[in-house]
Amino acid sequence: MPLAHAAGEATVTPAQERARKIDPRYAQGETVRVAFARNQAESDLVQNILLEEGIPSIARRTRGFDVPDFLAAGPRDVLVPESGAQLARELLRHADVAETVDAAQPPVFQTRIVVAVLGGGLLAALVAWLLAGGGPT
Repeated sequence: MPLAHAAGEATVTPAQERARKIDPRYAQGETVRVAFARNQAESDLVQNILLEEGIPSIARRTRGFDVPDFLAAGPRDVLVPESGAQLARELLRHADVAETVDAAQPPVFQTRIVVAVLGGGLLAALVAWLLAGGGPT
């Protein structure tokens, strides 16, 4: 893509304008999750903050929330290339606009779900054991 247009050329499209803002240093590697947004408007804000610093990003609806009737609603994951992930997390922590996701730590929400399921299973097993006559007589 040329950096400058000839005098008689058409105007710059929004996609070309966005592409010019991307810093190639932050566009290397696989995409990683850096933030969690509650809806499309919040994810657009996060993406624009990242783009102003030259970091390309993609918003993806969180798994389980891709219902066609609610396209703008529902949580979004914001993904960036690996080379820009550290700077993106720092920017978003400083801006305080979305929950940042550290690669080293599993999300607390998932840990709570696992603990709740295991606890419920143990409780159900205890009740079944007591009802089967395994309890005190």
